[in-house]
Formats: sequence, C-alpha cells, structure tokens
Amino acid sequence: MTYKNAIEKFIEIFQRSNLSISKFASLISKDRRTVTSWIDNVSNIEPNEDVKNKICQVFRYPDYIWEEGCNGEEFIKSITQIPQKEVRILDEDYYGRLKYIMDMEKNRRFVIQAQFPGPMYRDSAVQKVYRTTTSKDIEDLKQERINQMLRYDYDTTEWYSIKSVLSFCFASIGNFYTKDEKIKILDLMYELFNNNYNKKLFLFDSFSRKIYGMETTYISINVKQKILFFKSPIESVFIEIRNKNLVERMHKYYSSPIEAPSHVNFLESVKIIKILQDALRYNNDIKQAYEMINRQTDYGELFYNNLSFDLQKEVSEPKTGQKRN
Repeated sequence: MTYKNAIEKFIEIFQRSNLSISKFASLISKDRRTVTSWIDNVSNIEPNEDVKNKICQVFRYPDYIWEEGCNGEEFIKSITQIPQKEVRILDEDYYGRLKYIMDMEKNRRFVIQAQFPGPMYRDSAVQKVYRTTTSKDIEDLKQERINQMLRYDYDTTEWYSIKSVLSFCFASIGNFYTKDEKIKILDLMYELFNNNYNKKLFLFDSFSRKIYGMETTYISINVKQKILFFKSPIESVFIEIRNKNLVERMHKYYSSPIEAPSHVNFLESVKIIKILQDALRYNNDIKQAYEMINRQTDYGELFYNNLSFDLQKEVSEPKTGQKRN
C-alpha cells in the first residue's frame, strides 16, 4: 500500500494501536475532535511536527517514518518490527551484494566512486577485466543493472577523484585496459552524461583537503530513505548506516558548492572527459592532456595539483582565474 500523506500514515498507526480515540488523543496531547477528523479523513490539515514527534516518542517509532521516501512495505516494517540498529552489517555473496545495490539504488543514486570508471560502465564496454567465472544468474543480474544505468532517464550523481581518472587514462601499473578500451569507456560516459540533466558527473581534487576514505571505497547515499552504505575492506561485507543526521550531513557535504571538496562542476566534467578521450586517441601523454585542460577550461589548477612535483616542473603554470567548484 502507498501512503499519499501523513494523514494516511496517522490512520494506519491509530488502527494498529487498538486504542480508543480518546486514549489515543490523550497520549499524543490532542483533543478528541482533531484526532477524529484525521481518522475519518475529513481534514486536509496534516499533523504538525509536534504531533509526529509525540507519536514517535510514545510508540518508539523512528522519526524517518514521516519522510516521503518511507512508504509501503518500508513504512509497515518501521512501525511493526523492532527498530533496527543504526548500523547494520551485510555479509552476502556477489549475487546478494549486487541485488542489495540494485534495491537501494532502484530509482536514483548519489555515489562517491572509489575508482574510475564505475563497474557497470566498465562491464558494459569491456568484457572480462578480471579473470573470474560467474553463474548465469549473476550475469543476468549484472546485465539488468547495466540496462538500468544506461537508461537516459535514470537519475545518477557520481563523484570521482581526479587522481582516479588520470590513473585510468595514463597509469602504467595497476591498469588493465588497452588504449581502445579506455577510449570506448570514455566515449560511453561522454554520451551518457553530455546534455543529460538526469545524470551529473563531478571530478574532485582529493588533495585539496583531508578527506580520508572518500576516494578509497564505494559510498552510496539515499537521502530520501536516510540510508547510506559503503563497501568494507572485506569484499563480501557491506556496512549500512541509518543515522538520519549523518546521512543528511554527508549528502549536504557533497551537494553544497561551498562545503564540497574542490571540484569540477558537472558541465565542465563532461568536457574534460572528451579532452582526455582525444588525448588517448592521439597518443598524447599526461603532460599534454594537462596543457589542453588548462588551456580549454578553468580547472587546470585542480589537475596540476595531481601531478608529481617533477611533472609540475615540465608543464606550464595554471592560468589565472581558476575555479575550484
């Protein structure tokens, strides 16, 4: 069942309480007439925050039950089951982990990626980067995930460190891609993100401040459901966090141009992807790619920061008027 508003959730809570209207009204410090108007669905004025907080306090419900994202089965579980801990450990096989990600990111996602490119872009453009065998069920689920990600209307916001992008393009070690495969992946991401406001790509400078861990693990934030999860150092283990304040703070950190680490905005990020693709196509090295970025965009300084001191001596200084977000 879908609950359209707080009144419908209020009615569901009242019916499951098995209390009289008078008793229920006294518990939440409201008069009987007001409660009756909600129960009979004759009032369009929704319960205010004081009433919602009182219900959560009296019945020991989590406060996120009133959020729009908490609906249907999720809402029923929240008011009928013992409250879950704010931190949950999920130890699943590969199929279980992928299914969990798809469920959590069914309609949209907001992620900080550990490496460039994301696995689904890699797997849609390149076959078998890692020499592992998987079952048909896993391959079918991966294809379902790829189809989801490639949809034009799928809402995704993705953050990658500039270091991971440059490593993908130019690193000589730990790089499993051929030149043609790199170009193919960059072309796929350019086509997906270019002129598509459903998809936003941000490149951030991991050397601009201390942000330990943000570039070393996959983090997914579902601000509507007040959930974030990330991959632990143990491959099979996910850690899920349902702390509302932490989830909102993390989301705000990466949504606010002021608070977020120094980064390239989503419009210029797509332009830089194209510059890097051309650099690979014409066999340019990292120094030549930097010069193109510095000349054609206002974000050369962020890429300059990611070059070694020796390389910085071999390229031009970042031009004036640089942007950091």
